[in-house]
Amino acid sequence: MKKLIYISLLTLSLTGLTTSCDLESPSKSALDASVIFSTPSLAEAAVMSIHQSFSETNSYRGRFLPFYGINSDVEWINGMDLSKMPDGGKYDLASYNTKANNSQMNTDNNAYAKFYEGIERANQAIAGLNTYGNISSNAELRQLLGEALTLRAVIYLDLVKAWGDVPARFEPITSETMYLGRSDRDVIYKQLLSDLQTAEDYVAWPNATSVTRSTERVNKAFVKGLRARIALYAGGYSQRADGIRLSNDPELDRTAMYTLARKECLDIINQGCNKLGAFKDNFTRLCKDIVTAGEESIWEIPFSDGRGRVLYTFGVQHNAADQYTKQAQGGINGPLPHLFYDYDIDDVRRDITCVPYEWSKELVDGKSKQELRSLKKWCFGKLRYEWMDRMVTSTNDDGINWQYMRLADIYLMAAEAINELEGPSAAAAYLKPILDRALPAAKVTAYMNKATASKDAFFNAIVDQRALEFAGESLRKADLIRWNLLKTKLDEAKTKMAQLARREGAYADLPEKLYYQTDKKDGETLMIYGLNHGDTDEIGKSMGYESNTTWISTEKLTDDQINTLYIQNPDENQYWPIWQTFIDKSNGTLTND
Repeated sequence: MKKLIYISLLTLSLTGLTTSCDLESPSKSALDASVIFSTPSLAEAAVMSIHQSFSETNSYRGRFLPFYGINSDVEWINGMDLSKMPDGGKYDLASYNTKANNSQMNTDNNAYAKFYEGIERANQAIAGLNTYGNISSNAELRQLLGEALTLRAVIYLDLVKAWGDVPARFEPITSETMYLGRSDRDVIYKQLLSDLQTAEDYVAWPNATSVTRSTERVNKAFVKGLRARIALYAGGYSQRADGIRLSNDPELDRTAMYTLARKECLDIINQGCNKLGAFKDNFTRLCKDIVTAGEESIWEIPFSDGRGRVLYTFGVQHNAADQYTKQAQGGINGPLPHLFYDYDIDDVRRDITCVPYEWSKELVDGKSKQELRSLKKWCFGKLRYEWMDRMVTSTNDDGINWQYMRLADIYLMAAEAINELEGPSAAAAYLKPILDRALPAAKVTAYMNKATASKDAFFNAIVDQRALEFAGESLRKADLIRWNLLKTKLDEAKTKMAQLARREGAYADLPEKLYYQTDKKDGETLMIYGLNHGDTDEIGKSMGYESNTTWISTEKLTDDQINTLYIQNPDENQYWPIWQTFIDKSNGTLTND
């Protein structure tokens, strides 16, 4: 079983930031930095305390993961309604309509504050280990320094993804650095790339040491993969003060960044420490709390059993305390209605990613059953209470880790970078393994023949496959931004949903109704006809299923619902503003431009 216990041995003075009520520090410090950071067990506790800032109520757990990235061409908050907006600020966060006084975020203890709290803990650990850690001779302390550098890079990357240009703090806070203005994100990107190059030499490959046997601890594959991801962001497009453009910094030249990403990804693949298994197996392992390194999962944000709202937000919805869980939740975020129909009918990822049912509120002998949801409220199916080996008993937390990076991402980043630098023939070998586990061999061959016809065709295949592979994993928004395709793809998604509602274009061969009944053998599984291209109402009526319902119509998926995908121009609102409470307390150093 997984789950690390995090404690803090450092008393942190975070002027202007709120420390957590969950954080337990000694009432009187009996240790100084020279002792803490020269003693592996104490230094480990200090580095692991960085994770505390990930799991606190309004940090990654309850504000960042549920909202960042859930506004792409494949993901949204289920049930958004223009007539109900704003809904406690939640819908504004996911519709490119966010204001600095957002009611979900404009508090002293929200994700922005907790990210900087985690950064300060990392800064103190990095400074202490560099000063007292005997890094050159002590492998344990060297690993910990690499971890601290990497965890800081994770937080800073997510700060930049969400808020754009933010204050750059890479040293512990002093009275002179208490108030800082925004820094150009290129300065931050370059620091992170340098830090991770250092960290690569400090941490071990997966399973090379006792520490790196767990996906909850930083390993060399993750450091290299994170460096590749940052390189692609740094070398890509983003909204800046003068518009959407590439970086002007020659060190972040697009070709140089693709070259760096190619190297790091190929290092991971060629090392062979991780492997691609079956698509479903990756997610069942995640739900079963299996954190043994070496499979597809490369690194996960660890949540204890009583923390984290991953299934709560992204799981298939359960409406009652039933045979699988004591938590009635899930289904908050889901795939856009067209996504299921955009998969090839034989793609194994389709039925795992997109689920049209929920678990009933009514129980029979304490058990619920699957019931049809609305066309506009599909569930993500990669995370399911029913795949767990333990019962969730918390009201709001499920304890499932957030999978931050998996090997499929490494293959697709490699394919993208190699196509850009060398062309599709060289890149094909890194796209094909992703398709091999998703589609029958004949369809893989046909797809690859089309994808490798030109550099542009291969790039478009990467764009499509990253959507189909990572839907529900909150990678898509940042991908669209770096490709300068954000509004283009959101508009395509609106068009697709409008065509689906009218059964036009690519969706013209779908029936109007679904035909369904509960499987009489197990009493809980929903058997459905009418979801596949080519299904017909005529055949559906003849199947003898107990129920049918109009599934696709403009009443089931209205134009108002479709238009909630974005309210303001997404290309002019790629980032959240810094929240007003931090602007007000910045001594005039912070503004929202």
